[in-house]
Amino acid sequence: MTSTPVLHVDLDQFLAAVEVLRRPELAGLPVVVGGRGDPTQRAVVSTASYEARAHGVRSGMPLRTAAKKCPDAVFLPVDLPVYEEASAAVMATLRAARWAGDPVDVEVLGWDEAFVGLRPGADLTTDHDPMVFAEQLRAEVLAATGLHCSVGVGDNKLQAKIATDFGKPRGIYRLSDASWSAEMGHRPTRALWGVGAKVQQRLAGLGIDTVAQLAASDVRVLAAEIGPTMGPYYHRLGRGADTSVVDPTPWVARAHGREETFQDDLDDDATIEAEVRRLTRRVVADIDAEGRPARRVGLKVRDRAFQTVQRSRTLPEPTNDPDVLADAAVALLGKVARTRPVRLLGVRLEMVEPPGGYER
Repeated sequence: MTSTPVLHVDLDQFLAAVEVLRRPELAGLPVVVGGRGDPTQRAVVSTASYEARAHGVRSGMPLRTAAKKCPDAVFLPVDLPVYEEASAAVMATLRAARWAGDPVDVEVLGWDEAFVGLRPGADLTTDHDPMVFAEQLRAEVLAATGLHCSVGVGDNKLQAKIATDFGKPRGIYRLSDASWSAEMGHRPTRALWGVGAKVQQRLAGLGIDTVAQLAASDVRVLAAEIGPTMGPYYHRLGRGADTSVVDPTPWVARAHGREETFQDDLDDDATIEAEVRRLTRRVVADIDAEGRPARRVGLKVRDRAFQTVQRSRTLPEPTNDPDVLADAAVALLGKVARTRPVRLLGVRLEMVEPPGGYER
């Protein structure tokens, strides 16, 4: 049976774009979304508009650094409910789309991106031009939400995901089995979706620096050096191979967590304990909304020097009792050797599996 390409839809500068829709006077200005919108406070950039990025502002950068790079930027606070509403409207538009008359499956990856593919059973004898459909999706999302997106087209999800970045902003780009080597072979392994800095270093230690070298590598060596599962996996990435299908199954959270960067470092044990308890109660409210108790508690502590320590423990039995969970989180503090004031605290509660387990 003939296969059809996969599309990856990625909203351009999503949070900043939503804010500009709310405040049209900001169009064309450098906009930075993050924290409480106050660059004098400790927080990081969630999203920067392209105008701000031109000044070197990037996601994850401290707001204070962003303000130094772009003093004229408009700084706005994160507004989760508004972004969630905008995301829901985009995903609803994608699910309602018809590819040459046929329904599609949508696999949501996050607020601002999703894979789109033909639903099994479609008549593949008819023409399903992916480039035409990509333009259709861009137009339908813009008409329904006022938001621009870029679309990557590939013979599989891996290729589509990577292609999207080549098409940004507001563009369409296609990678395929036929073009993979020419387009990707000369690029560093970090260019592959799924290869981070640490994996890149491990591959470099094996003399593998480019995608072409990874594709031509000995899979047996990769399996021996990186692992019997991940070694062959990275080898497949190098060849642009991916057999996973677009899965429309709704994502079910395995855990919830909250963390907070404090404007003033915490150096008092009682204050630190109180903050851990407060954060834990906030996370308990999140898991209560899921209707599943916690089975594991995690604690994250970052000090003034940005040294981060994480500790966790499995509970004797699952619970959503806020006092029990707060006690467990505080107990983990005793496993953290603190020598400096605390800059950040985080609490994570891993829930029991839903009935039937996790589908994806």
